Amino acid sequence: MELNKKDIEENRYWAALSYLFILCLVPLLFRKKSHFAQFHAKQGLVLTITWIAVWILGVIPVLGWLIIMPLGNLLMIILSVLGVLNALAGKYWKLPYLHQYAEKIKL
Repeated sequence: MELNKKDIEENRYWAALSYLFILCLVPLLFRKKSHFAQFHAKQGLVLTITWIAVWILGVIPVLGWLIIMPLGNLLMIILSVLGVLNALAGKYWKLPYLHQYAEKIKL
């Protein structure tokens, strides 16, 4: 992965927005020329979709209420915080398990 320090420095705040739920659309739509912002925005989009899936599965009686929703939300919060911190640090951090889906997004 080619590191463009100027791109990273100018777009790390935009990239950090990517991990704040629907705000992932901001860099995805408005920072198209930034490889760094797009990298994080695509991961943020996959994380948002995964979080919505957790919420949908969380309505399953008992299993969803006691296991899926609490653990899923905790995991999504942890991944979001790690994403924001790594984006602000200017790192190309790959989301565990979810990054492979983000790489398939072509916009």
